[in-house]
Amino acid sequence: MDLGAGPGRAVVSVLEVPPGSLYGKENLPYGVYRRPPGGEPRIGVRVHEAVLDLALALDDASFAVPTLNPFLAASPQRWAEVRVALQSLFGGPVDDRALVPLCEVELLLPFAVGDYVDFYCSEQHARAVGQMFRPGQPPLMPNWHHLPVGYHGRSGTVVVSGTEVVRPMGQRRGADDDHPDFGPTQRLDIECEVGFVVGPGSVLGSRIGTEEFNEHVFGLVLVNDWSARDIQSWEYVPLGPHLGKSFATTIGPWVVPMAALEAARVPTPTQGDKLPYLAMDEPWGLDLELEVAWNGQQVSRPPYRAIHWSPAQMLAHLTVNGAATRTGDLFASGTVSGDEPGTQGAFIELTRNGEQPIRVNGEDRSFLEDGDEVAITGSAVCAGGGRLGLGECRGRIAPARP
Repeated sequence: MDLGAGPGRAVVSVLEVPPGSLYGKENLPYGVYRRPPGGEPRIGVRVHEAVLDLALALDDASFAVPTLNPFLAASPQRWAEVRVALQSLFGGPVDDRALVPLCEVELLLPFAVGDYVDFYCSEQHARAVGQMFRPGQPPLMPNWHHLPVGYHGRSGTVVVSGTEVVRPMGQRRGADDDHPDFGPTQRLDIECEVGFVVGPGSVLGSRIGTEEFNEHVFGLVLVNDWSARDIQSWEYVPLGPHLGKSFATTIGPWVVPMAALEAARVPTPTQGDKLPYLAMDEPWGLDLELEVAWNGQQVSRPPYRAIHWSPAQMLAHLTVNGAATRTGDLFASGTVSGDEPGTQGAFIELTRNGEQPIRVNGEDRSFLEDGDEVAITGSAVCAGGGRLGLGECRGRIAPARP
């Protein structure tokens, strides 16, 4: 509502959102935006279909910067103070200049990624892929129920939603071939995941306990860890994923603070005995409803609540050997998959390694073709019983480059 303007006074509006909005005062995800052409990157939070500029709304120049990293590096107390200040603005006047329509902005990579670690925490996914990659052998390796298995990814190829994904080139060897050949992947896949963003880091040689999670992790983002299955299946023995994963990982533009997700915490699936550094009095996961759309058609609804290892256990394992963390580190859950048909978070599972194609807009499809677009979205329950949005993680496949 326009409250008018006079000499020395800006036009102001009442900050409010319609009932049922996924981006109201209980959410407040952080991102970095700019107004093209030529606008400077600045920090904002999403409020319904607009971006609220924090530097203007809070009269705080520390938010007139191109990355969230300085704010992430601050203390949990600072995060809480800013959250309270933002929530207090609802129902009151704000300077019109601080509210920018979402359709008028470009959303940028919200933080500078330090290190990137991708885990493998869905038992359903691990079993399905194990059966495909190691037929006739146990689908889970002996270590799977004892530690969160993971690999170290390539932070320099983490890109923001909307960035084009170029089909990677690499070595591939068919099951009946004596030697590998080289060319563009023919089995380009997705992995629907949830990532966690580190705020204050830890010192080399120290460890982060499961009970210290809230002191180090600011929030979460949606993740698509694109995967070239033919390149991956040839290279992954004995050291694991490398070129089949490192060409691109897409994250959503909004970092949802963990403080917004307290109501979404649920117990993890039954875990059994754990070594002391992974033990938790009440291991918790998150009840997140994820959705995968392929060329605009919903094809899967992966349930994050089924993830075996908690985010706190992932972080504890990541640092148990004394590995340091730093602001902007990203660690992800691995593919999120469920037991029921239509809940798999990767097309290799959804189509049974291409043997059972699915119908996408009237065509039988197994793996990604040039021009295809995949969008991952999600939501969670929030305080008061409503729901909050997790943003969107979108990417379109471009042809391989010679």
